Amino acid sequence: MNRMLWIWLAIGWIGFVIFPWYQQEYGFWTLEWLFDGYPTYVDYAPAILQATLLEKYWLLPVGLFLLGPLLLARQGRAHPKYAQILIISGLGGLIWMVGQGFAIGISGWSYGWLESLFGPLDMRQYGLGYGALLMAASYLIILCTGLAAAGAMRGDVFVTSAIGTVVALVALFVFFPVARILGSAFVDIDGAVSGAAFVRNFFDDSVWGLGCLAGGACGVAWNTAFLAILTAVSTTLLGLAFALVVTRTGFRYKKSLRVLTVLPIITPPFVIGLALILLFGRSGAATQFVSDLLGVEAGRWLYGLPGIWLAQTLSFTPISFLVLIGVVEGVSPSMEEASQTLRAGRWKTFVMVSLPLMRPGLANAFLLAFIESMADFGNPMVLGGNYEVLSTEIFFAIVGAQNDAGRAAVLALVLLFFTLSAFAAQRFWLGRKSYATVSGKAESGAHIGLNPALRRLVYCTAVPWGIFTVAVYGMIFYGSFVTRWGFDNTLTLDNYVDAFGIGWSEHGIVWTGAAWDSFWTTLNISAISAPLTAAVGLTTAYLLVRQNFRGKNVFEFGTMLSFAIPGTVIGVSYILAFNVPPFELTGTGVILVICFIFRNMPVGVRGGIAAMSQLDRSLDEASLTLGANSFTTFRRVILPLLRPAIVAALVYSFVRAITSVSAVIFLVSADHNMATSYIIGLVENGRYGVAIAYCCVLIVVMLAAILAVQGAIGKRKLRREDRIAPDRLTPDRVSPAGENLKEKHS
Repeated sequence: MNRMLWIWLAIGWIGFVIFPWYQQEYGFWTLEWLFDGYPTYVDYAPAILQATLLEKYWLLPVGLFLLGPLLLARQGRAHPKYAQILIISGLGGLIWMVGQGFAIGISGWSYGWLESLFGPLDMRQYGLGYGALLMAASYLIILCTGLAAAGAMRGDVFVTSAIGTVVALVALFVFFPVARILGSAFVDIDGAVSGAAFVRNFFDDSVWGLGCLAGGACGVAWNTAFLAILTAVSTTLLGLAFALVVTRTGFRYKKSLRVLTVLPIITPPFVIGLALILLFGRSGAATQFVSDLLGVEAGRWLYGLPGIWLAQTLSFTPISFLVLIGVVEGVSPSMEEASQTLRAGRWKTFVMVSLPLMRPGLANAFLLAFIESMADFGNPMVLGGNYEVLSTEIFFAIVGAQNDAGRAAVLALVLLFFTLSAFAAQRFWLGRKSYATVSGKAESGAHIGLNPALRRLVYCTAVPWGIFTVAVYGMIFYGSFVTRWGFDNTLTLDNYVDAFGIGWSEHGIVWTGAAWDSFWTTLNISAISAPLTAAVGLTTAYLLVRQNFRGKNVFEFGTMLSFAIPGTVIGVSYILAFNVPPFELTGTGVILVICFIFRNMPVGVRGGIAAMSQLDRSLDEASLTLGANSFTTFRRVILPLLRPAIVAALVYSFVRAITSVSAVIFLVSADHNMATSYIIGLVENGRYGVAIAYCCVLIVVMLAAILAVQGAIGKRKLRREDRIAPDRLTPDRVSPAGENLKEKHS
């Protein structure tokens, strides 16, 4: 047997013989279980003692399947049944673990038919712990190693294990909870299974109505789709404009522009909504100024579609920018130079050469903004007015007076339908064309500059939007220093003292501020989830772009599913799925980390796909030809060229973990209270100044983290240097001498 297989087999035995099998009430890492009856106490005993001393005999087969690989100790791969033994051991162990976990719960048999078949069961079992986790991981790797030995993925253990791991994680933390809540779409209000309830809720006029064509209101589905398309178009165009200004012009304030594009993404959505209200609301500063200047009555135009669209464009433009900047940088200068050599002008070169090569980035930026808009909860909640969207309707269906989980599930299905449609449209637009521009050949790195008209256009787009962003954030920071935002504008520091006060005592520093507990909890959970999110997302992108296997399209859809479902639905589905054995995770920090990983993973996936689509396969082939395996190729060749995508994944996952609202509102607990839920509590209590002060502190912290990530990851080196080529004698700018030469040549 190979060394890695031995390691994973040892990990499995550690989980079976040493680690507690069930989840610990006070947490595993507190190590209290070591000094409180371990290893014989029922709550702390490992599986082998649970099965032998405590008579939970159904756990014995869990360990018996680990004996199979030991038969290969002498012969290893030379054993004629090498692949079969590993597949049977791994698959059998996983099936038995899952089966016994779901079959027996906190009150004996979980299903009535099992009790009628085997009789009453006096014993019980709780949620699986770290011992079960190690064994499950061991069985999974054993299974994948067996599949690779049987010829799967051309015998590549790394690729097979990566696919198996991602599939298992997506199945457990995406498909399983979503299936739990969507299953309630076919359940009526009394809890009985009913197809009629699904039909009634799905075809309700409030969902698909077209009353807006006759001067009324359209259904919530059409409202959401129109808003999502509008937001996706505006954010993609703005993201492209910012990316072009930063990479293709000599704009003096590029660094400031980068900061401005990132600011909205590190702000809780409802805070942007409140700032817009202070600017453009009925009593807003800008509204009052225009009203006094023109003598017109102040209106309420902000509440409804215009306000939501404006807030979403502010919030989601950074996503497009982060996806597109790496794609724009990745366009090969040699192709642009070839176009100019053929006497094409800068405008024609951009339209016919550069822009088509950016199609993967444009498509992914559009898709992400579309999905984000559909799943957005904070902005419609603050600025929606009478404009109803799916996310808020789902929320009120779950927590409102109606308490209709069936209606919420049906609305989630409608949202999923629109997301799948956008996904299919993206695939159709990209087709099967190649967009690879980065090869192993040396290049000058001289990108052509923009056509003067195009340069003026992107300046006129990016600069005013940057100024507008500064105005919005000026209102936010101003609000943190006033006594009562909008009523008493007396400047004060009390808001910061109340939230983040520090005192001294005889024992040292005392954290007197009320927000410190949630602040440290938020940073810890975000710092843990960010690298895990990036790792899972970029590995998935590598598998989707570089590998071909059955079910690839279903696999890709599964990675996007958690992004397509609103955060409210994700939160409720996690409660339904992970509140009872075999997975008892609610109320822990683990469920928050898991939620953030699989909620934010699609950004890493789409950004990785966009960046990796530009990397020629010859780079992989050259590495493999020189004797490197696929893991080494991925680590030493692919990852260094994916630094923009890595930065995007780390930054986005970190800040979204801090600013997430809709999902975590159902998952936080007293011990793990996130910043956004704490801020919502402040807003509900009318403490707006303290809430805004907390948001400002978070903005500063996240800016520092972003700069640190960019500094640590660095910039990918595609060429000897990255620069903008000087203007050439192209049809955009032809000198008189050039005209004489043309005439002489003719």
